[in-house]
Amino acid sequence: MTPPRNPVNRILLASLIGTTIEFFDFYIYATAAVLVFPKLFFPSADPTSATLESLATFALAFFARPLGAALFGHFGDRRGRKATLVAALMTMGPSTVAIGLLPGYHSIGVAAPILLALLRFGQGLGLGGEWGGAVLLATENAPPGKKAWYGMFPQLGAPIGFLISSGTFFLLSKNMSDQAFFDYGWRIPFIASAILVWVGLYVRLKITETPDFLKIVEKNERVKMPVIQVFAKHTKAIVLGTIAAITTFLLFYLMTVFTLSWGTSALHYPRTSFLIAQMISVVFFGLGIPLSAVLADKYDRGKVLMLATAGIFLFGLFFSPLFSTGSWGITVLFLVLGMFLMGLTYGPLGTALAGIFPASVRYTGSSLAFTLAGILGASLTPYLATTLAKHYGLAYVGYYLSTAAAITFIALVYNPRYFSAASTTKSSPLR
Repeated sequence: MTPPRNPVNRILLASLIGTTIEFFDFYIYATAAVLVFPKLFFPSADPTSATLESLATFALAFFARPLGAALFGHFGDRRGRKATLVAALMTMGPSTVAIGLLPGYHSIGVAAPILLALLRFGQGLGLGGEWGGAVLLATENAPPGKKAWYGMFPQLGAPIGFLISSGTFFLLSKNMSDQAFFDYGWRIPFIASAILVWVGLYVRLKITETPDFLKIVEKNERVKMPVIQVFAKHTKAIVLGTIAAITTFLLFYLMTVFTLSWGTSALHYPRTSFLIAQMISVVFFGLGIPLSAVLADKYDRGKVLMLATAGIFLFGLFFSPLFSTGSWGITVLFLVLGMFLMGLTYGPLGTALAGIFPASVRYTGSSLAFTLAGILGASLTPYLATTLAKHYGLAYVGYYLSTAAAITFIALVYNPRYFSAASTTKSSPLR
């Protein structure tokens, strides 16, 4: 008997809304880690030290994400995509709400930063299982020739989530005094995320299992320990997949967390003005995602990734000249260029990573590659970039980005067919 197919709109909405919620949760932490947490949870005579301590907790989630990828990936490959996606959502959502209710250092002392770190770990654990499942939900239901197009819907959750989070903080900052925002205003988006989690849960409970997973069950192809299988039999895929995604992470957190921190401190831009500039740039991030998906389906996802990575390499060389002028217009242009390049590399990335693993370990493999790249490309990026800029200048932040882009480019050209649609169709078909 043929299993019921999910309606296209329901599939795309379920894959989009989950990542939107997850990235909204993730980004409100990133914003608060720059604007609020240094004073609230890490009081210090040196503002730079407090900011670095706060950014260290930001990095913690990236180390939790591979654990989430292995944990949720195991159940995603063993029990199914749908149930695992629901569980991932219910792991990160409560962690985010609890952060909004957490007392500060002056109320409960050292317990405050410890609890903040634990809840941040919970955020990372949930996101580690969210992204891969959302990508598989889309790509494993996609018709031939539309893999990248379907696979870009979970990716759109990133700019949408960022716009909602930045817009929320902008409205709060605009309509509250600095003291009111610091006292309680920052907590509102964390607590309000409970509504988004409920919506996401409702949508995901309405979908059915993906055709690819049903085929695995039917053919009795489920493996006992997917994470062991990935590293034992798909070593090349996990290594190349991880390196291919490093620059994507590094660029994004440079253009969001680092630029917000440096722009509002060292360059003295007003917080609300800089948030507006970032929201403008994220629109171009969102535009780059469907554009790159169309190109990836028409030409080749590997070639699109190589072209975008080459552009990021060049952008890194002009990082300092564009960001240090003090000109508002040039700063906006700088943010727009960086985020548009981000969209070009991010759009086909999910489909590319999913395509290099067979269906029996695809949830685990793609999630691990993505989250391991997060550790290497993003976990310490705001911290390292701040240190480089403070001691050596902004030019070295750009060199940092260009070096990462060069490494990613080498991984992509090392075997140019490895990330192509034709190659994955033969070796590990998506359908």
